[in-house]
This record gives sequence, structure tokens and C-alpha cells, in this order.
Amino acid sequence: MSGISGHWAFAFGVLGNIVSFIVFLSPLPTFYKIYKKKSTDGYQSIPYVVALFSSTLWIYYAFLKTNTTLLITINSFGVFIETIYVGFYLFYAPKKSRVQTIKMVSLFVVGGFGAIVLVTEFLFKGAIRGQVVGWICLIFSLCVFFAPLGIVRQVIKTKSVEYMPLLLSVFLTLSAVMWFFYGLLLKDINIAAPNVLGFIFGILQIVLYVIYSKKEKAILKEQKLPEIQKPAVIVSDDNTNVNKKLPELTQEQIIDIVRLAGLLANTDKVQVATCPHDHANCGVKATANVENMPKLQTVEAS
Repeated sequence: MSGISGHWAFAFGVLGNIVSFIVFLSPLPTFYKIYKKKSTDGYQSIPYVVALFSSTLWIYYAFLKTNTTLLITINSFGVFIETIYVGFYLFYAPKKSRVQTIKMVSLFVVGGFGAIVLVTEFLFKGAIRGQVVGWICLIFSLCVFFAPLGIVRQVIKTKSVEYMPLLLSVFLTLSAVMWFFYGLLLKDINIAAPNVLGFIFGILQIVLYVIYSKKEKAILKEQKLPEIQKPAVIVSDDNTNVNKKLPELTQEQIIDIVRLAGLLANTDKVQVATCPHDHANCGVKATANVENMPKLQTVEAS
């Protein structure tokens, strides 16, 4: 790198490394859930296998070019962390998912990457080899950036942003910006071009998140539970066949009714116990108990 553009390219490359480092670590919460559940049910391994293949491909391309040290550093970390993710997935995956993951690793990382290296090493020489590998990286990166279209479609269909984390979309957009300027300043179209598409899709995801998160909040506010109506006391008059609705009882009136019911129950017990032997005092005891009863507040029928 030389001149001002070289310094700016280095700066954007460092920023790209930092942001991409955060993006590579973003699946950690997912694998923590897998560790807690001791199972990979509901999760797929293909994103990690594809990321592993992409990192190995970019490392190979970086070795064929000059002044691409920062491209090597971040993708080396990518190979390291994605290998751990895939191994962790294989450890907790059921037999069927484990077999599928091993097949994908064999197809992409071993077979695909091995075939690219062999073909380009034997059929192309010098700068042409770098251009061919760059085109392969360009095409594959475009395919990877098309992957979020599935999430975008799901958000529009379900009108929910549950499966589209905002922070991940923001960091992917920032990563695309950093690597675009890094490739632009290096005059490397294979690095710059895919990130234009990455930036567009990143902005699209952020806009959709803002739109549908507001709609989701509005729907939740509208979906309130209906208020529970308090039961009303209905009195039926047999003579007039008219139902009269009494006003609701206050808390004090309810307490008085409960106390009255308790006193009546006690009065009945006293009468049963004493009246058979002492007929003269039955009325006195009953009267005494009645005098001790609480006075009820009158309720007027409306």
C-alpha cells in the first residue's frame, strides 16, 4: 500500500476486522442454548458450514494477491471459530443431523475447496489464477448475500421481526460498508462488488425491522383482554314477573352479611343444644344473639 489511499485502506481493513469479529461471535448465544438443552433441535448447521467454506476460499484468494494481510487475519479467525461451531454442533446433534452436517462439510470444505485449488493451480498461471479465484469468491459471496432474502420474505409474510435480530443486521451492514471501501481503495472489484449487495440487503433488513416492529407493538396494544364485568344481583318478583336489578354491594355491606351468616349459624347451634331441656330461655338466648348482630346498611332497589 502506498500514499493516502493505502492508509485509508488499512484503516477500513482494521475496522472491517473489528466488525467482522463481532459478526463471527454473534452465534454464541445460539450455541449456549444448544449447550443448555444438550440438543440441536430446531437449529441447522448449514450457515456455519457455508461460513467455513467462505473463509477458506477468501484466505486462498488473499494468498494469491498482495497487500491483503487484513483479509487473511479475519478469515483465519473465521476458519477457527466456524470449525468450533461445526464441531460443537456435531457433538450435540442427533444422528441424522450429524450425518447431514458431515456430508456438507465433505462437499463444500473438502471437495469444493479442494477442487478449486487443484483446478486453479494446474490450469491457470500467475495473475490469471488470482482473477479466476476472485471471480469464484465474488459469485459465492453474492450467493451468500442472497440468503437474507428468505428472512426478509418471512418478516413480510408473518409481519413479525422475531427471527431477524436488529443488532446482527446493523453489524452486517457496517461490515459490508467497511469491506466495500477496503476493496475500493485497493482497486479490487472482487472484494468491493459483493459488499454493495450486502449493504443494500442490510439497509433493507433494518428498514423492515423498524416498520414491522412498530406494527407489532401497535397490534399488541390493540389485543387487550376484555374487562371482566362484575356480576349483578337480580331479584325476581313473582307477582309482577319483573326482574329488578339491585345495585352492587359495597365491601362493608358484604362484610356485614358474612358476620350475620356466622351469627345465625351459631344461634342455630345454641338453640339445638339448649331448647330441648330449657324451653323458657330459648327465646331469651335467641333475642340476645339477634341484638348482637351487626346492623346492615339498607340497599334500595332501582
